[in-house]
Amino acid sequence: MSDQKTEKIVIFGTHGPEDPERATLPFIMGNAALIMESEAVVILQGTGVLLAVEGCYEHVFAAGLPPLKEQVKIFLEQGGKVLVCTPCIKERQIDETMLIKTSEPIAAARAIQEVLESNGVINY
Repeated sequence: MSDQKTEKIVIFGTHGPEDPERATLPFIMGNAALIMESEAVVILQGTGVLLAVEGCYEHVFAAGLPPLKEQVKIFLEQGGKVLVCTPCIKERQIDETMLIKTSEPIAAARAIQEVLESNGVINY
């Protein structure tokens, strides 16, 4: 087993269905990181948390980009993590039971921990 630490990238997604391009880009970048054998974490905040509601991302399409449904499916199958801002879902009256099963609700301290453990951060 290698002693080399796996590189990690954190990608903040702060846009939901209202901006299909910015909603899709975090998952495209996350998939690129996974292909490069890096750990990839997408943290959804603001209206981005709507993408974690079961079924929502299936209806988001950005011109010139692959369907978000396809990107999320690949991201999750390849081991990407989706973390969702707890205060943001509460503000939007989204119950945790409504979220995609593999997502994890988190608060600010966990988001900061993820950033501090990463090699880079991207924000959309």
